[in-house]
Amino acid sequence: MSEHDTQAAFFQWLSFQKFQGVDLMHATPNGGLRHPAVASKLKAEGVKPGVPDVSWPVARGAFIGLAIEFKHHGGKDGGSFSKAQAERITQLQQEGWCVAICWDWQAAARLVTGYAGMMQVVAPLAKFISPVP
Repeated sequence: MSEHDTQAAFFQWLSFQKFQGVDLMHATPNGGLRHPAVASKLKAEGVKPGVPDVSWPVARGAFIGLAIEFKHHGGKDGGSFSKAQAERITQLQQEGWCVAICWDWQAAARLVTGYAGMMQVVAPLAKFISPVP
């Protein structure tokens, strides 16, 4: 199963889950081949190398969010990490994120189920103040 197929299967499983805040989980389209003009636009919009495949910006336990990097054993890189990925994962962990590498969608499903079951961290909500017209 390719990395794409694994991630798609994970999101298919996720579509049936009812965890609080599950709708906040999202993929980051960092990888893949793109036309140079599209790559340039994405870079200008803030796309950066090494960002994990999936993010769930929901605090649980001692963590402020969960990030998942999917890898698979086949393919050109054999499931290895780029320098940018290793650095980004370390940075996220230092900032309080739970970051995991998953080799199949079932591992990601177990991870998310466990993370969702952690105690929810509740912080007071700040009111949004709109700018003066």
